[in-house]
Amino acid sequence: MAALRAQNIFLSSSSSSYYSSSTSSRRRVLGASDLHVPRIQSITPPKLPLMANLREETTPAICTRPLSTTTPSKDDDHLVISKIYALLEAIADRAEMHSIIGAQRNNWNHLFTNSINSITLTASLMAGISSIPTGASPHFLAFKLSSVILFAAAAGMMMITSKIQPSQLAEEQRNATRLWKQLGRSIETSLILRPPTERDVEDAMDKVLALEKAYPLPITGMVEKFPEVVEPTRWWPKFQRTHGTQAAPKRLNAINGWSEELEEEMRGILRVLKVKDEKDYVNLGKLAVDANKTLASAGPLLAGLAAVGSGLVGAPALGPVPAFIGVVGGVLAAAANTFEHGGQVGMVFELFRNCAGFYRRLQEEIEANLGEEDAQRRENGEVLEMKIALQLRRGLSELKEFARFASPSCEDEDITECAGKLF
Repeated sequence: MAALRAQNIFLSSSSSSYYSSSTSSRRRVLGASDLHVPRIQSITPPKLPLMANLREETTPAICTRPLSTTTPSKDDDHLVISKIYALLEAIADRAEMHSIIGAQRNNWNHLFTNSINSITLTASLMAGISSIPTGASPHFLAFKLSSVILFAAAAGMMMITSKIQPSQLAEEQRNATRLWKQLGRSIETSLILRPPTERDVEDAMDKVLALEKAYPLPITGMVEKFPEVVEPTRWWPKFQRTHGTQAAPKRLNAINGWSEELEEEMRGILRVLKVKDEKDYVNLGKLAVDANKTLASAGPLLAGLAAVGSGLVGAPALGPVPAFIGVVGGVLAAAANTFEHGGQVGMVFELFRNCAGFYRRLQEEIEANLGEEDAQRRENGEVLEMKIALQLRRGLSELKEFARFASPSCEDEDITECAGKLF
């Protein structure tokens, strides 16, 4: 009897353990299935709800196609985004290339300057040694020929460096690197604010081409180093004005951040930028390019004159004059080369020209907004005012003081202060 009871207990415990194990295994299978379903659903690509609205805004009002065909597909959205990212990759590559070339051309400037000065001073020393009487200097002919060859080499190297202006090339590449990075950041910011459109791709492409034209990479496409007319550098495309069908309101009562006071303020800033900032930097650029022309001509001329004087050393009819010309001419040639390339006069000229271009771009941006009749189509007035204040390194309260320069009664001679404090 006890054995039978023990057997029943064993069977009941076995069956309960079997059912519990079956139930737990079924629960484990069910739990795995439950975890698997949302994992598949989580990889569904997100939708862009704003894309359709933006596409509808850019779609023409008159369309002969059915309404269903004007709705953008996901393939079109991905195509636009792919184009934007292709532009960003090209922009990043351009910035890296300009950075590398800028460092290389800066090394060129230092190497050429030091090498030419060393060659010129060594030739002057040899010209002086060769002027010693023949009896005291048995190697008269060797020193004489060596000085002539070194002076001729120095004159040729001065002509080459004066033509390509390595310091100016380095400044161009440094500025180009900064502008390429700035363009890339602006495109990335627009991607964060809203989905891109085909118009954004076209605008970005125009900016890329304008920047390529302003700062070319190959040496054969260099910007003119000694221009006859000094003009501000231009690295941006022309600002497009979208003319609306509605006339401008008589009073701008805070429409899109614009008001009559803000318009007067912008007109005053625009006038000061034209009369003072851009004009001052263009005049400074003219002085820099004139000084650069003088030094670029003086260096090779003095080195060539020293070569001639060194070659005539020892002529009985001329006496000590050739030696004097050779030594003094070589020293003056080295000094001219140091002032031109060691002082980086070409870089200073490019810097002035870039600053004038910076203020010219601000003028065109303000003119494009003021020239738009419909205030709703302009850039937001408060945002534009803050951008101008930051780029001029002024406070918003300081900008309001420029409104008085917009008055026709204000003469150009009354404008004594520049608008920008950044440069």
